[in-house]
Amino acid sequence: MRIEMLRPMAVMLMAASLLSPIFGSGARAQSGEKTAEKAPALTIKKPLIPVTREFALENGLQVVVAEDHSVPVASLVLIYDVGARDEVKGRSGFAHLFEHMMFEGSQNIPKGDFFKKVESAGGLLNASTHADYTDYFEKVPSNQIELLLWLESDRMRSLKVTEENFKNQLETVKEEKRLRIDNQPYVPAELELEELIFDNWSNSHPVIGYFEDLESSTVHDVKNFFDTYYVPNNAVMAIVGDVDSDEIEKLVRKYFGSIEPGKKPPAPVVEEPVQTEAKNLKVKDSHAKLPAFWVAWKAPARREHDSFVLNLIQSILAMGSSSRVYQRLVKDDQVALKVSSSYEERRGPSNINFFVVAKPGNDVDKVKGILLCEIEKIKTEKVSAEELEKAKNQILRLLFSSGSYYSLQGSLGRAQMLAQYKSFFGRTDLVDQDVETYLSITADDIKDVASRIFTDKGITTVEVVPVAERSTQ
Repeated sequence: MRIEMLRPMAVMLMAASLLSPIFGSGARAQSGEKTAEKAPALTIKKPLIPVTREFALENGLQVVVAEDHSVPVASLVLIYDVGARDEVKGRSGFAHLFEHMMFEGSQNIPKGDFFKKVESAGGLLNASTHADYTDYFEKVPSNQIELLLWLESDRMRSLKVTEENFKNQLETVKEEKRLRIDNQPYVPAELELEELIFDNWSNSHPVIGYFEDLESSTVHDVKNFFDTYYVPNNAVMAIVGDVDSDEIEKLVRKYFGSIEPGKKPPAPVVEEPVQTEAKNLKVKDSHAKLPAFWVAWKAPARREHDSFVLNLIQSILAMGSSSRVYQRLVKDDQVALKVSSSYEERRGPSNINFFVVAKPGNDVDKVKGILLCEIEKIKTEKVSAEELEKAKNQILRLLFSSGSYYSLQGSLGRAQMLAQYKSFFGRTDLVDQDVETYLSITADDIKDVASRIFTDKGITTVEVVPVAERSTQ
């Protein structure tokens, strides 16, 4: 997960009241006080996301419905089990390209009308491509849910994969890369970090792909990718909000039931060898004004036990201005201007990394040494009970803060989570199990996982060296 900064107190208190039996049974007595009686123990509210209905169509489409009549809105999330890891060499970037192609029109929806129809109905929409999945999502007044089902079914059934649309979106992707990657400081180096740390091409190549692959492809290649992965038996839909489950099932069968399934897509091979020696790279960057660096390690897949521990470690080290790394590098030693951390949990080999922008006048090797010193401490010294409790609270905040992407306060966050758990792991109730896992982690777990992950031989370092941009005159 991405490190986030906001920690609203009201949300923290609400999260603790629902999810923290580990935190004790009430306020602690002050020194010298006598407690007449023990407050009742807190219990976990289950299920966190009540599911009203789950069903599958004959063509393989899986659907999850969670009714919530508190507000008259509804959200729909549709996940296709395809990401960059499913691509083959010479054909990178197709998963991301289709995030754009899916808005280029279908049999009954002209180009651009998908956005117009949803927004005219008072809704919002977006999509995203990842290493291991692609999702499309909308949120509308609940009386417009049938509109979403018609729109999504029409493009699943009859997307216009034409030469013109392919070329147009190829140019759009190129412009996106220039704007969001090529002309941004440090971002190209971050992609090189991913390429360096992974040995398996399925894991290492960027989601946006390589343009030489897209430019050498034909519309036939693009159509074949669509026919392979954008099929009902490779998709999961979650609908959450002010809806009726009986009506939703009728509508889903009406709009999606006649779409033909495809052959089962091939499973990607994502295994990674253990890293046996440190990797280092220096990257020149004409947009960077200050030197910076990443240190990174290969990390466990989503929902492996070590991944839960690693998320807490990340919180302790780098979540917010009170974290260990921020306090040491920015506040105390004053050798850095920025520190951050990222742990993108994939359904397969992942990586955890720490990014530091050095303060002017400080040697990068010295700053890196201080960072590694803080990481070494978490390997050799037990974290305090208070620090561990704080980290768990920060994880809970990601579930309950209204400002969090996956907030369970909103229908869209719940739909995202249900769709992911159903698509990735086949079960929608695992969010409850995962919260319990976080709350059960001990200081010994922290020390053990840190010692196994943050090894000298497993480290990958990418240093960014600012260089003057050459004049074109």
